[in-house]
Amino acid sequence: MPAFFIIVYWTGIVIEIAIRVPYRQVVRTAAKTDQRVTSTEKIILALLLAAMVILPLIYSVTDWLAFADYTLPTWMGWTGVGLMAIALLLFTRAHRDLQTNWSPSLEIYEGHNLITTGIYRFIRHPMYASQWVWVVAQILLLQNWVAGWADLAVFIPFYILRVRAEEKMLLETFGESYRRYREQTGGIIPRF
Repeated sequence: MPAFFIIVYWTGIVIEIAIRVPYRQVVRTAAKTDQRVTSTEKIILALLLAAMVILPLIYSVTDWLAFADYTLPTWMGWTGVGLMAIALLLFTRAHRDLQTNWSPSLEIYEGHNLITTGIYRFIRHPMYASQWVWVVAQILLLQNWVAGWADLAVFIPFYILRVRAEEKMLLETFGESYRRYREQTGGIIPRF
């Protein structure tokens, strides 16, 4: 069964790439009015790539990380499958609702709008919410202390740094509109 869960993980990676590619093409040509990408963010993004792709690839095709394997009950692997599906649904919905307002980093484009509809009506950061669900799914699907847990270890500092900077940028860009929106919605968990 672990091989099946590994296949599910890689299927999730392929789906996530397929979701993002059309939006990435659009933002490449858009004129930026503000860009706040730091060297720290670039380093953490490279570490996220290693944690989400490179280490799982090494785990999947070699036995180099076998020393760190663990075995979970099968139902936990299936829970990982369900969480992966939830993560991909959140990821898809966030991109669809943002459309051309999506950016891979801290950027504002000409004509950038504050999106407060769709999933953004409930939470401000559904893509980060999807990634929180993803990191838990990765732990359950890739049953290895290195390949399974690396993404969580890197995502925590990324999330803390990125959300703080993103909230600041959105507040400076959209002012009172963003302040009101922030008071009405949760970050990654809906506020009821």
